Formats: sequence, C-alpha cells, structure tokens
Amino acid sequence: MNQKIDIRILTVVIIAMLSMAVSVHSEDSKRIEIRTIDIRPYGIKTEPESKPSGIYYDFANLLASEAGYQVNNYIAPYARIILELQSGQTDLSILFKYKKLEDHVIYVAPLPSLKTVVIGLKDTHFKSMEDLKGRSLAYLRGAKFSDAIDNDPAITSIETVDFNQGIKLLAVGRVDAIIGPIEPILNAAVKLGKDRNFFGKPFVVSERTPWVQISKKSAERINVEELRTHFQTIKMRGDLNKIRQKYTKNQ
Repeated sequence: MNQKIDIRILTVVIIAMLSMAVSVHSEDSKRIEIRTIDIRPYGIKTEPESKPSGIYYDFANLLASEAGYQVNNYIAPYARIILELQSGQTDLSILFKYKKLEDHVIYVAPLPSLKTVVIGLKDTHFKSMEDLKGRSLAYLRGAKFSDAIDNDPAITSIETVDFNQGIKLLAVGRVDAIIGPIEPILNAAVKLGKDRNFFGKPFVVSERTPWVQISKKSAERINVEELRTHFQTIKMRGDLNKIRQKYTKNQ
C-alpha cells in the first residue's frame, strides 16, 4: 500500500517538474535581448533618478512588447552590439545596415532615413567633399557614416567614444568638424550647454536608413512576419513620431 502511495507521489512530483520545465522554456523563448545604441537621443543611459530611455530604446520596447515578448533592453556601444548580433547574444537592435552584419541578421523594417552631416564651428561652411580634404573629423568609434569620407586618405578621422567628446574636441580646435546624424550632435551640444549657434551650417554627406534587425541565430524564436505587422501598426498609429518628438522637441 505504501509503495503504491510512494509511486503516486513520485508521479505527481515528476509531472509537476516537467510542467515547470515547460513553463520556464516557454518564458525563455518569449524573452528578447535588445541592445540600443549608446547615442542620444536614440539611447540614453540611466542617470540619477531616471531610467534608460531614448527614441530607439522606447520604440524597440514597444515593438517587442506588442508582439508578445518579454524585454531585456540594454544600452551599449556600436561595436559591442555588432559583435553580439553576430554571436546571437543580442536578438534585436536598431542600426544602419553594416556589411559586416549582412550575413548575420534579418532586416525586419526600416525607420525614417537620417541625414549624415559634417558640421564645424560657427561661421564654418563646408560646401563640397573637396572642402573636407586636409581636414580632421571627430568620428564616432564603431560607426560608419560615409564611404566617400572613409575611403579618402586626405580626410583624417579622429575616433571618439561619443558625440560629447567630439564637441569638446571641436571647441578646443583639435578637430575641424564632427560627422554624424544631426539629431544626436545637437542633443549632445545641449547636454554640454551649447545651442545651435555654436555650429556653422551643416554639410549633408549621406543619407542612411536605420533598420529593426534581428540576429539570424534568433530567427527560430522570433516571428519576423509578426514583428513586421506590429511595426506597421505602430507606425500607422503615429507612435513612432510621438516618441521622436518627445526627445527632439527642444532642438
């Protein structure tokens, strides 16, 4: 009799353990690791009494949540995100298209294109690529903004950890200009107590499109078509524009 009871108890315990294992596996399969670029206003790191935020940070969270996924979103440098997408450690990010990633990611949907500019101090105006020859540019480490500039040996690129550093180098004359999308450059300037009048006229050197992209190693767990459907729904609701305006209204 006792043996039968023990067998029943053991059976119940095994069933319970199997159910817990299935539940844990199900939760893990619905969890997305997101990495957002560490560039204001796209990704803004935690500050005292504030949480991580930013245009891409908020939008990626909204997209993943509406698609039914649990979210772990961390703000990280370009170079680290690229490596983690290649390895599958990161499932999803919002970046430009990079040649070194094209064999490792699936492109889900494009966000509005961004103009890349070269911009110097007030009263400085670059009108052509020829004007940049012999000049030095503050260039964000790990980023790729312009093939023409990258491949021109007459233009010197000085790597920076962020746009704040680039603006500081520009202010003391260590570089002639900064290259990058205008939004994060202006955002960094505001952070340093400088306004639009600190800069000269921007020279547009390229236009690039950021994409929601997932690691190919995550494709079995993440339904790409569902993400695309939710992306279009969010975009049509105007939520992407609302998020962008939230972070750029004072520029």
